[in-house]
Amino acid sequence: MAQLIDGKAIAAQVRAEVKAEVAAWVAAGHRAPHLAVILVGDNPASASYVRGKTQAAAEVGIASETLHFDTHLTEAELLAEIERLNADESVDGILVQLPLPAHINPSRILHAIRPEKDVDGFHPVNAGRLLLGEPGFVPATPAGILELLRRSGIETAGKHAVVVGRSNIVGRPLAVLLLQRGIDATVTVCHSRTSNLAALTQQADILIAAIGQPRYITADMVRDGAVVIDVGINRVEDPAHPRGYRLVGDVDFEAVSQKAGWITPVPGGVGPMTIALLLRNTLYAAQQRYTYTYKARPL
Repeated sequence: MAQLIDGKAIAAQVRAEVKAEVAAWVAAGHRAPHLAVILVGDNPASASYVRGKTQAAAEVGIASETLHFDTHLTEAELLAEIERLNADESVDGILVQLPLPAHINPSRILHAIRPEKDVDGFHPVNAGRLLLGEPGFVPATPAGILELLRRSGIETAGKHAVVVGRSNIVGRPLAVLLLQRGIDATVTVCHSRTSNLAALTQQADILIAAIGQPRYITADMVRDGAVVIDVGINRVEDPAHPRGYRLVGDVDFEAVSQKAGWITPVPGGVGPMTIALLLRNTLYAAQQRYTYTYKARPL
């Protein structure tokens, strides 16, 4: 039976560290870091995510505001709002909750955020800094995965890490992070069109599933004793559940946990780490705006 990697407990450690550093920052005479979150439309999942982020921010002493706009907001109006936040010296970090309505180009919106306020790490400047191993904002989910591995005492140097998924939010930046000096994994990136996927996942010392399909990774795709990190959050119908559905990951947890050495649950694994690392990025954003140097950095 695999040992559980408790994302809730590790995220609580990170949040406690951020809270202490925010308190020290404020005690030194600085204002509290300030995060602005933009939510467009009435997607219940997005609204829930935003509430979780703003509640977590308040708990660590970070000021936050949610700017909630109607679905009919135009792209030009959203760009104007981002420009206003870019110019607002009281705002340290800007986060646009995805997905956006179909009539708004997400790339155009994310690229409009000033890189030094891009606490999600999605701006091309921050992506380029990550690729070059230079200081910059690292997307919260990949950074959270590295923290899970490090704080669980899991060795990465020389290990074969297989990342299943190539999104700009998780798969690609995570692959780059795993290659960084000090982490030093050997990385293979796979996706839904990879030929003979199971042959590659079976080679993984560390297997990260971020493909967005429920229970996609089955036990026969995992080597004995492997570390399995499940990034997926998928709703599946469950008439027996009070809500009529339940959350599952991209990994068949029940079967894979009998074979892996370490595994993250869903929920309670990677998800809490994403919020914790977003808070840390927001603190870094406030600090670097004071020092005029990038404090945020690849792990």
